[in-house]
Amino acid sequence: MESKHQLTIKDEKDIIIVRRLGREIAISLGFSYIDQVRITTAISELARNVIKYAGAGTISIEVIHKYTPGLSVVVSDNGPGITSIGKAMEDGYSTSNSLGAGLPGVKRMMDEFLIDSVLEQGTRIEVVKWLRA
Repeated sequence: MESKHQLTIKDEKDIIIVRRLGREIAISLGFSYIDQVRITTAISELARNVIKYAGAGTISIEVIHKYTPGLSVVVSDNGPGITSIGKAMEDGYSTSNSLGAGLPGVKRMMDEFLIDSVLEQGTRIEVVKWLRA
């Protein structure tokens, strides 16, 4: 399987496609079932946020290697940006009347989490899950 995939996300159908792709890559790398669920849930949450807040964006799923193989997911959009990253990272905070488990939940499920957002320019979030020996 190719080690890097980049896809456009603009609707619910695309979320299903990127979830499936992330799961297939996670399986091919040998991630446990629990980590497969964490990865696909994180991908789903990030992709859903892009559609909800920016309308469309891109997702890149890549196999990376450091001391162990890992799965990197980068989601970016040209949306309105996040007004307060600090607030967005608080459990229970939501601007859309949802449960607000989104970004803090993604951060807990993955091993690395980086977020960069500029108002009126967009948001870029990178998460990584490392394969445990």
